[in-house]
Amino acid sequence: MDNTTIITIIIFIVAFPIIMTPIILYSSRVSDKLRNILAVATSAIAFLLTLSLYPTIAGGGVVQHKLFEILPNLEISLRLDLLSFCLAALASFIWFLCTVYSIDYMAKEHATSRYYPVLIFTLGSCQGIFFAGDLFSLFVFFELMSLIAYILIIHEETEEALKAGYKYLVMTIIGGLAIFFGIIIVFELGGTVSLGVGEIIHESSLLAFLAFICFLIGFGMKAGMFPLHVWLPDAHPVAPSPASALLSGVMLKTGAYGIVRVIFYVFSPDLLQSSGWDHVLSVLAVITILLGSAVALTQTDIKRRLAYSSISQLGYVLLGLSILNSNAVIGAVFHIFSHAFMKSTLFLAAGAIIWKTGKRQIADLKGIGRQMPVTMGCFSIAALAMIGIPPLNGFLSKWTLALGALDANMPLYVFVLLVSSLLNALYYLPIIIPAYFELPDGSNYDLHSHDKLHFTIAEASPRMLSAMIILALCTIIFGLTPNNIVYTLSRLTAAFLLHGGGL
Repeated sequence: MDNTTIITIIIFIVAFPIIMTPIILYSSRVSDKLRNILAVATSAIAFLLTLSLYPTIAGGGVVQHKLFEILPNLEISLRLDLLSFCLAALASFIWFLCTVYSIDYMAKEHATSRYYPVLIFTLGSCQGIFFAGDLFSLFVFFELMSLIAYILIIHEETEEALKAGYKYLVMTIIGGLAIFFGIIIVFELGGTVSLGVGEIIHESSLLAFLAFICFLIGFGMKAGMFPLHVWLPDAHPVAPSPASALLSGVMLKTGAYGIVRVIFYVFSPDLLQSSGWDHVLSVLAVITILLGSAVALTQTDIKRRLAYSSISQLGYVLLGLSILNSNAVIGAVFHIFSHAFMKSTLFLAAGAIIWKTGKRQIADLKGIGRQMPVTMGCFSIAALAMIGIPPLNGFLSKWTLALGALDANMPLYVFVLLVSSLLNALYYLPIIIPAYFELPDGSNYDLHSHDKLHFTIAEASPRMLSAMIILALCTIIFGLTPNNIVYTLSRLTAAFLLHGGGL
């Protein structure tokens, strides 16, 4: 494909979900079925169109295009490279599955005519972030996504949801202002904010360091980085489960994506390491990993436990980005994929349990593995992957990160990864083991009896199960061999970033 065709496809990928938003909103007045079909079709088309860009990426192509100029050297532009393709393909794939899952899950919910348009608009905003060709375009789409996601968080309209939404909104405004201030500094120091000109900042200075901190605040807030994570454990539990899966599986990755762009395109690994600024990120990453896991141990609500787990897992990505060698960056990029598959599976499975039984307290989930074997099977696979059990994908990402730490002569980080895996086991196994090997409270069965125990199978709907099963299979398939397509893309992306990013 020529560059004009590629840019046209990218524009359509970003604009199509946004254009479809009012159409989906209006279709709710016609029929819920039509609305659901349009929402699923929109996410499916976005995914397929993103996949159509693969031949360009496979050929090593990079496309940068200015749409229009706002001020001299300040523009709205688009960019296609390995990093943007990987994140956009991942986002649209997860979005499609969560939209399919939503059809049955949201059938019991109110305000579905509002939910689906917001869901699809947020998809367009996320794709805009990943295909942004400059920091200003990235900022515009980042703010669009952040503000519209507020509606997903408060969807239940309970007092708890409104409080969580308010906290999220305050943090989003603070993060947005920090990013905007960082962009202003970069523009002043470098004369541009384009991602297609090489490193914009070449020398360390107080002003440059201030810009780096501003970007860490803004993007770190969305990534759930300590101490900016405070919105996340409140927002995830109150949002509808498919929205929780997207918040954790995709939208947290926009923060990590922003940090990647800043490290490799605004500054450079050499500058960060020579100035010592990478230590700021590494300290915050270690605290994020350990704090998220430690607090997850104390949570009794399954979705809150998963939310704190997300904080810890995104710390792995930040740790890889702070080490900045080949294996570490491969591990960071691969863990973006791995976490998306694992955590989306977990949130969808937890949502199916809540949807079917109304139970969300971990103590109430005894025996649920016998009643909902497929749902709990998907949950168990993803949870074991999060712990790092081979040959699941979580093990492969942690293994690669550990190799990166040893390559950098930093064995302490390997210890942190091991401790985190232990903590993961301590808060996931108490969910899995009672689900299969204990009986519900109040049961009349005797575990020591030789009588066969009978449980009524009460699974989630086929559409909900299909989304969970596909994601659970991804955690297995993309961990079985180190030569799978996702790991290969991660390896190529790391090489691409460390060797100039195709500039």
